[in-house]
Amino acid sequence: MLIGSVLEIVTRARGYGASRARSLGQIGRLTSLLRREQCHDVVPVGSLVRPALSELRLDWRTLRVMPSLIRAFRGGDDHLLTSVARIFADNGFRLVGVSEVAPELTMPAGALTRRKPDDGALRDIAKARAALAALSAFDVGQAAVVIDEHVVALEDVGGTDALLQRVARLRETRRIRTPAGRGVLVKAPKSGQELRIDMPALGPNTVAGVQEAQLAGIAVVAGQTLLAEPEAVISAADRNGLFVVGVPA
Repeated sequence: MLIGSVLEIVTRARGYGASRARSLGQIGRLTSLLRREQCHDVVPVGSLVRPALSELRLDWRTLRVMPSLIRAFRGGDDHLLTSVARIFADNGFRLVGVSEVAPELTMPAGALTRRKPDDGALRDIAKARAALAALSAFDVGQAAVVIDEHVVALEDVGGTDALLQRVARLRETRRIRTPAGRGVLVKAPKSGQELRIDMPALGPNTVAGVQEAQLAGIAVVAGQTLLAEPEAVISAADRNGLFVVGVPA
């Protein structure tokens, strides 16, 4: 689901699939389309960008739920996404996560690459997961960079790419002085995160960012992370001597 100017929905019902686009805020037009196509299940796909209320193109049915939408926008992303899921449910649709429809698209357990995390990297992974778990209640981000058990950067509204660029700049300015090839990027969903709409993702761009940040590798939660272009991810990681590993939930 692309949240911004367009809402794209992939639907399936009675063996029939349909793909359409509607502007965000046109709940009435969207639900009418889904019912016309006899769709009962909705699978959101794509990336997530939190919109501003002023960007919504409202129809009459959306105006009826505006009080709920306004309350949803006053919280963090998880609060907003849970409210979106509730709107689908209230309109009689079942929201289904990509992992339920195509589990083969999620990260498997274990290392995908020739390089495996060593003891130091495993300690960094554990420290990053502990930090993310501690921050989970604040609905901040779902990624952290830890080097030698030191939390050096946390994901914010800029996303994972911006996080890795920040780490690269910290190296350039000598704020991070540990040797290249140490440290990990860890991505993990927050406690109670609405994974049907917003599941952490890993793709070639993330591998490129980790290489630029001069880290040792990437750890994500198996079964709870979308793996985009796995062959490209593995090839790029192996070429640059990085590890990519799926850790237990």
